[in-house]
Amino acid sequence: MPTTLRQMLRNRFLDGMSHAACTVNIVTTDGVAGRAGVTVSAMSSVSADTPKPTLLVCVHQLSPTAQKIINNGVFCVNVLKDDQAFVSDTFAGRYKDVVEDKFECAEWTAMPSGAPRVIDPLVGFDCQLISSNLVGTHHVFFGEVTDIFLAERGSPLIYANRAYGATSRIERASSIAAGKKRAQTRLSVGCFHTFGPYFVPEIIQQMIAKDSIQTIKLVEGDQRRVLESLQAGETEVGLLYDLSLPDDLAVIPLTQLTPYVLLAEGHPLADKQAMTPAELAEYPMVLLDAPPSREYFTEILINAGFTPRVAHRSSSFEMVRGMVGHGLGYTLLATKPASPMTYDGRALVSRRLIAKAEPSQIVLVWRKSTNLSKSAQLFVSFCRKFFGVPD
Repeated sequence: MPTTLRQMLRNRFLDGMSHAACTVNIVTTDGVAGRAGVTVSAMSSVSADTPKPTLLVCVHQLSPTAQKIINNGVFCVNVLKDDQAFVSDTFAGRYKDVVEDKFECAEWTAMPSGAPRVIDPLVGFDCQLISSNLVGTHHVFFGEVTDIFLAERGSPLIYANRAYGATSRIERASSIAAGKKRAQTRLSVGCFHTFGPYFVPEIIQQMIAKDSIQTIKLVEGDQRRVLESLQAGETEVGLLYDLSLPDDLAVIPLTQLTPYVLLAEGHPLADKQAMTPAELAEYPMVLLDAPPSREYFTEILINAGFTPRVAHRSSSFEMVRGMVGHGLGYTLLATKPASPMTYDGRALVSRRLIAKAEPSQIVLVWRKSTNLSKSAQLFVSFCRKFFGVPD
């Protein structure tokens, strides 16, 4: 096959395989050749019906771990939980400039073979190496499983579409017709956790009333979480702030939010209807510690000439409101709920902030390379109508 065609086929193969979801695993070894470990996604069961169960893993021939597995004759497959992506990143070499020893990122124990196991993986397979084949650039290691660690609870860390993800349960359809209808009216949306609850429920209600959707999956989080869900294909469309967005996203501006000061009803400044950043300087601040809100609000005060005295911080919008309600400090926010009360009934007051600050722009985005489903297209249309944005 000509080189150009072979390269094209290789690239399409890699693109195709990126859609094949797999668990994220750390393959470790220890013994006469020393300790080593590497992140792999190519791990699979071979058979449970051999004298002992067998599995295989593929490790690049240039990885130091490959030769050490051969020399030690043992390895452990650590299947990671969905909150252990940092372990995967460490053993993939993403922190090599700051971490001298990859094993510092977690606690370890030794399996009977001597191979290291993360203290709390989802599963740990202890293996004796029974054969090794070099295929292309990778060693295919076949291991005989001699011991297994199983966690009592947890979900696997998944890698697909070149991004991490997590599993979620999907209920079976009652019939083929019901399954087809659900597939056609299923919607997945990512939304920024502070302003999403302010209008997304109403849009969903409108869509259900028009029989436009049947099921919806919401992924809520900060800017990074929503962007990751879009890049991974976990969601089709996202609602977030127009800040540092990748060029591969289509963007529709929806509305703007103006920052304001939130105070407890009894705060010394509560009687003022508006205030400057300078008037806040002597008081402690409760910071919404989630990007990009963290940077946006602190920069407003820094640009006004003072560094805020952050006494408390939380990534939870309602936790910040609750702390303000208990007199622990003021905060700056952009989303303004209809209720001036905290969860536990404390009264809050919102005051205008007199400062040079760009409004926060809320946008609807999706990947330019994606052909939106009918449900996603309708969601875009309903969002435009909700905010009065012309087609």
